[in-house]
Amino acid sequence: MNKNSQIKIIALGGVGEMGKNMFLVEVDEEIFVIDAGLMFPEDEMLGIDIVIPDVSYLLANKERVKGIFLTHGHEDHIGALAYILKELDVPVYGTKLTIALTKLKMAEQDFKGKVDFHTIHSNSVLTFSSAKVSFFKVNHSIPDSVGVCIHTSEGGIVYTSDFKFDQAASKLYQSDMSKMALLGEKGVLCLLSDSTEAEKPGYTTSEAIVAREMESVFESANGRIIYACYASNINGVQHVLNAAKKTKRKVVIVGRTLLDVYQTAKKLGYLTVHEDLVISLNELEKYKDREIVILMSGAQGEPLEALQKMAKQMHRHVNIKKGDSVLIAASPHRGGELFLIKTVDMLYRAGAVVLSNRKTIHVSGHGRQEELRLMINLMKPKFFIPVHGEYRMLQAHAKIAKSCGIKEENIYIPEKGEILLLSSESIQSVGRVPSGNILIDGIGVGDVGNIVLRDRRLLSQDGIFIVVVSLDRKEKKIVSGPEIISRGFVYVRESEKLMEESTKIVREIVEKNMTIDVFEWSGIKQEIRDQLHSFLFEKTKRRPMIIPIIMEI
Repeated sequence: MNKNSQIKIIALGGVGEMGKNMFLVEVDEEIFVIDAGLMFPEDEMLGIDIVIPDVSYLLANKERVKGIFLTHGHEDHIGALAYILKELDVPVYGTKLTIALTKLKMAEQDFKGKVDFHTIHSNSVLTFSSAKVSFFKVNHSIPDSVGVCIHTSEGGIVYTSDFKFDQAASKLYQSDMSKMALLGEKGVLCLLSDSTEAEKPGYTTSEAIVAREMESVFESANGRIIYACYASNINGVQHVLNAAKKTKRKVVIVGRTLLDVYQTAKKLGYLTVHEDLVISLNELEKYKDREIVILMSGAQGEPLEALQKMAKQMHRHVNIKKGDSVLIAASPHRGGELFLIKTVDMLYRAGAVVLSNRKTIHVSGHGRQEELRLMINLMKPKFFIPVHGEYRMLQAHAKIAKSCGIKEENIYIPEKGEILLLSSESIQSVGRVPSGNILIDGIGVGDVGNIVLRDRRLLSQDGIFIVVVSLDRKEKKIVSGPEIISRGFVYVRESEKLMEESTKIVREIVEKNMTIDVFEWSGIKQEIRDQLHSFLFEKTKRRPMIIPIIMEI
């Protein structure tokens, strides 16, 4: 291998946050992109559907980008691809299932372009002019998950992706520990490792425990079982199919995205489904309640909203009834904990029993502290960068790395957009590239920014106050109005005096300004805003958004 003159690592997402995973490795003049994920909006992002990374740096250097390497088929690693590929024409590499799920997601996002997909497997090796790229199997909640190693003259740059070490994992989910150890023996310059569960001691509970608990629940439940999960939780779907077969129940799948993922995984051989086990919704009435399992998710692959509809008896296909047992195999997104609590409460009101908090029917797909230590000890990296997690998780992972013998000066917690320059001797920050959040609202990409969110926040807090006046400038008089329209501020019928006084203030301002020879629209509007702000705050202690509309005839 030729001597590499320069190695850089840049996180465009996935550090200091949950989701939006996207990492760049620059070797000489070539850029390798690992993952292209989305993030679900936080509470303060009012009306926003999803969030993707800012890729303006990639667009400015598009001729240097050699490809996007996808590690597995979860949305926080593939969900931004459709938006990025509208502006960036580069090859996309991924395993068979990952590419199939990516195509499904891109079709759901209405992507119309052509994509140069390349299917790889854990033994693939790709050769570029500056580096080689290889892969290794990791254990996660979805099959065909891989880690990525970019081989440079100074050693490997390894990205673990999401992983855990489950000793009871089936062949489809097993980690390739021998290959990880071999990479460590050959020399890993830098390890970028999953930090999601870095604060939790011990090991993540085995999926074998989940399978056993699932069978127990299925056996003891007298009514229907409703299993709610994310559409891409293929391991969870397999547990349901296995438990249903053993307890002689039939499975009904509800949710378009979940059905698409199920059919894709089954077709490619990543799900084992016994004959006549899965039935259609039309056949539901043919069976007794204790013979049925409803496997469900929402239209966007997220189950809680659909569960609420079922509890309110508003779902198109299936609703909750007395005697149902509900298993929620989904951790809420950040900020969604209250939504989960409300959903559980609604399910109980509808007559169901929620078993998720009493049984181990769902475990994390990420390794805890001992598994993170094992990964570090297998890889033996010189430099360590914790990724995939909020800052406190990255900090906890950095402490684990230090306890494994990595020098403190060789551990770096990056910020989004920070350029880290690596050599055989040091890791240092040498600048920044544009980074941050691109907000997707409907079909708009990036057209909603901080100012729009600020306005939405103001509207949600104190409402809107619109003043409409029509003027005849020649006659210097008000033709109609002032008319006041209020929404989300006060109930107009019970605030007539407030409206009358507001109208009087506006009329006085307009009439005063019309006597002046130089008539400025902006000046009169600003005066209306200022005086109404003061008056309304004095009377109500609220600050609605005030919009004056002045028309001339």
